[in-house]
Amino acid sequence: MIGDLYLSWSSDEEILKRGEYGGVVSSLLKFALENKIVDAVLAVKKRDENRYDGVLTLITDPEEVIECAGALHCAPLNIAKNIRDYFEGSKDMKIAVTCKPCDARAIIELAKREQINIDNLILIGLNCTGTLLPRIAEKMIEEEYRVNPNNIVREDIDDGKFIIELEDGSKEERDLFELEEKGYGRRENCRRCEISIPRMADIACGKWGTTGHKATFIEICTEKGSKLMYKAIEAGCIRVEKPAKEAMEERDRKEKEALELSKKWQEKNFSEIEDLNYEERLEYWFKDFDRCIKCFSCRDACPICYCIECRLEVDRDFIPGGVLPPDKLFHITRLAHVGDSCVNCGQCQDVCPMEIPVSKLFHMLNKELSPLFEYVPGRAVDEEPPLVTVKEKESRIDEPYLFLKKKSTS
Repeated sequence: MIGDLYLSWSSDEEILKRGEYGGVVSSLLKFALENKIVDAVLAVKKRDENRYDGVLTLITDPEEVIECAGALHCAPLNIAKNIRDYFEGSKDMKIAVTCKPCDARAIIELAKREQINIDNLILIGLNCTGTLLPRIAEKMIEEEYRVNPNNIVREDIDDGKFIIELEDGSKEERDLFELEEKGYGRRENCRRCEISIPRMADIACGKWGTTGHKATFIEICTEKGSKLMYKAIEAGCIRVEKPAKEAMEERDRKEKEALELSKKWQEKNFSEIEDLNYEERLEYWFKDFDRCIKCFSCRDACPICYCIECRLEVDRDFIPGGVLPPDKLFHITRLAHVGDSCVNCGQCQDVCPMEIPVSKLFHMLNKELSPLFEYVPGRAVDEEPPLVTVKEKESRIDEPYLFLKKKSTS
C-alpha cells in the first residue's frame, strides 16, 4: 500500500552481487520486462565501463538490465527531455524509468502540460544527494585525492563526505562542504536541492536506513508502484522485511541532514542578492547576461521548454536579431515562461558555454514564487501549475493546457 516501507534484496544472485545496495532496482526493472508490465526500461549505464561517461539506454531485453546496476554520481542526464523528445511518437509504449528527484519532477511538470503520457510510465525514483559534472569529478580526484580517476571503482556521498573506493578495496574520503567551497564536488544546483527522496515517483529507492545490510530501502509512493512491488514480491523476485525503528530513524536523520546542508548552500548562494532592491538586482544579473552569446543552449536543454515556435527566435520579431549580447528580454522572457515550474535540475547552467549562473537565478526566483502561488513544481500530477498562456500553434499537442480551459469555465 502507499506509504509502506521495506528493506529489500534481490533474489537473483548475479544481480545481488553486482548491485551496490541489494540490487532491488535492477530486479524490479528485469521483472517488469519479463512479465510484459512494460515494453522497455530507460536507465543509465556506463559507456565502455567509464564511470565518468553515463549514457541513457533503452533496454528491451531483460538480460541487459544488469548492465545498469550500480550508482553513477557523474551522470547528470536530462531524462525528462529525452522522454519528451524521443518518445512523443510512441505514446503507447510503456516504459519503466529510473530517475532522480529532479528528473521525476520534470516528468511530472511535462505530464501536466500533456507533453508526456505519465500513465505509460513507471517512475523508479532513486534517492539523490547530488551529482557531479564528469570533468570536475576527475579533476577533483586527481588534485584532492591524488588518485588516478580511472582507478575508482565506486564513489559515494554520505554523512557530509565524498568517498571514493579503489580497485584494491581501500577508501578515501574528504569533507564535502570543504571540497565544494574549493569549486569541486556537486553541481551548484544539487548543493541547493531540498529533495533527496523522490516521493513524487511511484517507488522511492535508496540506501539510507540500510546500515549493516546490503539492501535497498523502499518506500511505496503510488498505487502503480504498489502493484509492481507486490507482484515482484509474490513472484519471489525480491525479498523484503519491515525496517526496524532504528533504520527508519536513520533514514529520517540523513534526509534532515541533507536538507540542512541544502539550506546552508541556499543561504550562501542567495545572501548577496536577497537584500538588494529592484534596481540593484537587475544590475547584478545584467552583468552576467552581458556574457551571453545567444547560443540558445539554456533553452534547448531545459526540460520544461517545449514550444515548437519559440518566442525568442529572430523571425518572431520579439528579440532583435544579430545583437550580442542579446536584449535583456531574452533571459527575462525565459524566466517568465518557465520560472514558476523550474525544478532546479541545473541542465541550463551545465550547457552554458559562458558559465552564466542561470539555474541560480531560476531557483532563487522560484523560491520566491512558490509561496506566492502556493505551488511546488513537480510534486504531484494533480497539482495544477499557476495560470499561464500558450498559443495552440506553439504547442506539441492539439489541445494544450486542458486544465486551463477547465479553470476558465469554472
